[in-house]
Amino acid sequence: MKLDILAIGAHPDDVELSCAGTLAKEISLGKKVGILDLTRGELGTRGSAEIRDREAADAAKIMGVSVRENLGFADAFFQNDKAHQLEIIKIIRKYQPKIVLCNAIDDRHIDHPKGSKLASDACFLSGLRKIETELDGKAQSAWRPKNVYHYIQWKNLEPDFVVDITGFMDVKIAAVKAYASQFYDPDSKEPESPITSKNFIDSVRYRANDLGRIIGVENAEGFSSERYVAVRTLDDLF
Repeated sequence: MKLDILAIGAHPDDVELSCAGTLAKEISLGKKVGILDLTRGELGTRGSAEIRDREAADAAKIMGVSVRENLGFADAFFQNDKAHQLEIIKIIRKYQPKIVLCNAIDDRHIDHPKGSKLASDACFLSGLRKIETELDGKAQSAWRPKNVYHYIQWKNLEPDFVVDITGFMDVKIAAVKAYASQFYDPDSKEPESPITSKNFIDSVRYRANDLGRIIGVENAEGFSSERYVAVRTLDDLF
């Protein structure tokens, strides 16, 4: 199955928090979208890998993605090296996405910029035909996504472009709240963390509201690009 868009996240919930509205909108337009989680988030302050596996599956259903896979890399300790790059290359060649969305270029959690560079490097290397990979015993063909974009996470980075997600905010919030173990729960007896406050969940909504305000719509999500963002005519901008 070929994908139009593959969203890659270092942890389950990275994608939901950052670009679930964009994915839901693209899916509504008939695009095939998949998610690749690099780790199971096993070092998270709350919950467990098994719980997050279930939550990730629930969130995928809410968004309507076609496929979700997890590479099981070591949370916090994966590296941008040949072994990890090859595993991502296999997935890129398997689904041949036109667009890849990945972690923020710079962020608070060390896995986010690390995962960002790892995914971006793998996208480039995947296009080199002399790098040989196999999947299920069959040789894979080289494939390089047309575009790689980075969603914005904890840090308020200045986006290179924003996507109008008006009408899809409820889907985004529902997908985020599928991770009940990770976010605000006044009855939880587990330790607090920077993402467990009510303010954090509220911030997901007001960040989208603010980006929307800036471009004159209700809600939006921001992205960074590694190269110039081009338009065919000035009419493409609004």
